[in-house]
Amino acid sequence: MNKEEIMAILPHREDMLLLDEVAAENGEALGRYHVRGDEFFLRGHFPGNPIVPGVILCEILAQSACVLMKDAMGSGKLPVYTGLNNVKFRSPVRPGDTIETRCHIKRAKHPFYFAEGTVTVDGRLCVSAEFSFAITGA
Repeated sequence: MNKEEIMAILPHREDMLLLDEVAAENGEALGRYHVRGDEFFLRGHFPGNPIVPGVILCEILAQSACVLMKDAMGSGKLPVYTGLNNVKFRSPVRPGDTIETRCHIKRAKHPFYFAEGTVTVDGRLCVSAEFSFAITGA
């Protein structure tokens, strides 16, 4: 999916739409985002040594997972985080890096969805996490 197709599923818009593309294959979501270097979250984190904040990496992972819940996210629905567990930050992500996400839904009991996934750059593990969502009305 390209950005236009992603926006048909996710309610996020610029500056918080943090996926360039995503695909759902065999129950997994595979996402990509290229860190350009001009993003709002890099301006103060850290001047002269920009590193993508961990919370932004978790957001990118969550946005990727949302394509797996697209059937539950009709008009007026919002996916909201309900938890982050066992989050491990292994390696920094910097401007010029292309982030790749891989995640899957471990279990679901609508409106709750429980997922796990990873963020990598060039095969290097940067983040691993378990996370959960609730699909709510807007």
